Amino acid sequence: MTAGWQQTLRRPALMERSRIMQAIRRYFDGGGFLEVETPLRIPAPAPESHIDAVPSGDWFLQTSPELCMKRLLASGYERLFQICRCWRDGERGRLHIPEFTMLEWYRAGGDYTDLMADCEGLIRSAAACVGKRSFLVVNGAEIALDLPWERLSVREAFLRHAGCTMEEALSADTFDELMVTAIEPHLGMETPTLLCDYPAKRAALASLKAADPTVAERFELYIAGIELANGFSELTDAVEQKRRFDEEETFRRSQGRIPYPEPARFLEALPSMPPSAGIALGLDRLVMVLLDAASIDAVVAFTPEEL
Repeated sequence: MTAGWQQTLRRPALMERSRIMQAIRRYFDGGGFLEVETPLRIPAPAPESHIDAVPSGDWFLQTSPELCMKRLLASGYERLFQICRCWRDGERGRLHIPEFTMLEWYRAGGDYTDLMADCEGLIRSAAACVGKRSFLVVNGAEIALDLPWERLSVREAFLRHAGCTMEEALSADTFDELMVTAIEPHLGMETPTLLCDYPAKRAALASLKAADPTVAERFELYIAGIELANGFSELTDAVEQKRRFDEEETFRRSQGRIPYPEPARFLEALPSMPPSAGIALGLDRLVMVLLDAASIDAVVAFTPEEL
């Protein structure tokens, strides 16, 4: 084998990846979004129970551009998108790579239903640019893009696939396990699935639903059982956000994880942020799904093991 043979084999996939990224930029440019770049190295990431940031000196490589982009919303920007590199320590597998590409976008004045519509338009546009207008074939499953996409509540998903209620799973501390083993493999198998209305205990940075505060205005997008995106109607209550951060950080430290400083400047800016919606989409995974690749390794220029 000659040096760089892996990169030579990936040339068709990398060319298709480039087309997809161009289509994404055209989609947002047509919608009046401003492309921004925020710092990759930050003093304090948002604490999350099961995500570890990579230290960089006394600071951290970002796990998401979320906090900086929301500070821009608080400064008066209305429609933003960013394609950037992110890092998450210890994540490696068929669907994971520790340094990956994130697409993140925000709409001031919008809510999570606007983001669901964005997902449908964006992914249809990206699929069309690689010749897949009506359907995708992923791992042998034919998934219609031109039919209405399934919108399924988390509560209904538990009754349909897990054999228990959402509340019973939370009480037994089996919610996350059942999501991965019993529910996710069934999602997005005929059309993409927009799994929505997560329990308030899994609200993360989402606001609660006014009509039913037991759930949050949060959704995730699945195609062929693969999670692609995580979107919220954003929480703008700084007191409640600090309470959730403190809870997450206490859990992280109880597990022996690296302690994070409080993202104080984000919390100071949060009261100035208008009602907004925001979403993070794993771009490598999207390319993998659109090209029906068996592994994320097939759609990136270099894997960590090749460096």
